[in-house]
Amino acid sequence: MTSRWTELAVDCHDPERLAAFWCEVLGFTVIDRSEDAVEIGSWTPTVEDVRARQSAPTLVFLRVPEGKTVKNRLHLDVSPIDDSTEGEVTRLLALGATRVDVGQGPGRSWVVMADPEGNEFDVLRTLAPERREAGESRG
Repeated sequence: MTSRWTELAVDCHDPERLAAFWCEVLGFTVIDRSEDAVEIGSWTPTVEDVRARQSAPTLVFLRVPEGKTVKNRLHLDVSPIDDSTEGEVTRLLALGATRVDVGQGPGRSWVVMADPEGNEFDVLRTLAPERREAGESRG
């Protein structure tokens, strides 16, 4: 017997705002919404598909009254697929992300950022072959 990882839930004040931000970041679409929750994904899961194979989980943004108070213990990592890492960081800043310091120190190959509600995430090395930064490896 096994389970499938089907969703990652993100507590927030404004599910619509965060869902819109992450749809722009990831190229996802809204697949379900209610008054206090918005689910986004790259596909619309069916019971049959989920039972057949492990596929990409969806993100569900849930309205909660409390705010974020400490560094995330779980975060998303994203890799640009059609621009450099710094180009993607610039795009994400324009969407409302911010750069953050969580003690990562200088000279890292990733950039720590926060979404509009302060949830940390990392922008990793680019996966665009013609745009990979000099000296980067894929591993």
